[in-house]
Amino acid sequence: MKAVLVEKPGSIQDLVFREHTLPSPGKDQVLIKVEYAGVNFPDILITKGLYQFRPELPFSPGGEVAGTIIQMGETVKHLKVGDRVVSGTSWGGFAEEALGFASNTHKLPDSISFRDAAAILETFGTVVHALKDRAQLLAGETLAVLGAAGGVGSAAIQAGKQLGAKVIACASTGEKLEFCSKLGADSLINYTTENIKSRLKELTDDDGVDVIFDPVGGDLSESAFRAIGRGGRHLVVGFASGDVPSIPLNLPLLKSASLVGVFWGGFFRNDPAANASNVKLLLEWLESGKIIPAIYETLSLKDAFRALEKLENREVVGKILLKVPG
Repeated sequence: MKAVLVEKPGSIQDLVFREHTLPSPGKDQVLIKVEYAGVNFPDILITKGLYQFRPELPFSPGGEVAGTIIQMGETVKHLKVGDRVVSGTSWGGFAEEALGFASNTHKLPDSISFRDAAAILETFGTVVHALKDRAQLLAGETLAVLGAAGGVGSAAIQAGKQLGAKVIACASTGEKLEFCSKLGADSLINYTTENIKSRLKELTDDDGVDVIFDPVGGDLSESAFRAIGRGGRHLVVGFASGDVPSIPLNLPLLKSASLVGVFWGGFFRNDPAANASNVKLLLEWLESGKIIPAIYETLSLKDAFRALEKLENREVVGKILLKVPG
């Protein structure tokens, strides 16, 4: 099969597209003929050797795929060869075939396309876990979404609305904020031209935000946290800015607020039943039209390096996909 491979961690430009052979699936894995692969920010980090996991070389990036099961491990009972699925792989997805965790491989209703399915698992899976499990977001609460036009940000807007929150989308350009408005955001903040702390306080009548969804990090995190309300929850999702912030601990103390870590990769490994319940919910939302995959562009498999470059350069509004083969 053909695959996009990391032969040495480093630049996105060092990725190669060539023939590659996978081992047979382990006892708790499935082998999937890939139709589409989602492209996400962790794929950049794992390519550069900066992610929590460092796979044995060579490996393919790509943490989520949609396709058809062609082989299964010996202990897998809830799936069968021929099933249409969406699967979390952590890596290996930028290929014609990919090994997925059986515990994070989910059957698709016939009404859901491979294309739509590949756009939701990692982003919406992270978001549903963050908002429902970690923040315990309540209907009527205020949710501020940083980096709101990105993959997880655009998912957080939609999931927040489904959970009954008032959503404040925070992004860096007017174009991105227009996109967020179309997804259902109630209020908008351009943090390039506006003071995010002041605007968040203004939009909440000085009460502060109940939940902050933060995949950005950097200076923006502390500025937003200073506008959190009493008992608020700041969800630490990632550091797309490239900078890990240092928030003074007197701030959560004074507000009785919480800094809450969100690591979906650990969640689906350690609590697969709860993750499966979340994925069931988001597939129901997708099938009923309550959420819409915000697909920015679809590129061919061999152009994976271009997809990652676009993501790294903040060009992508929503989600970018790879079509396989291609």
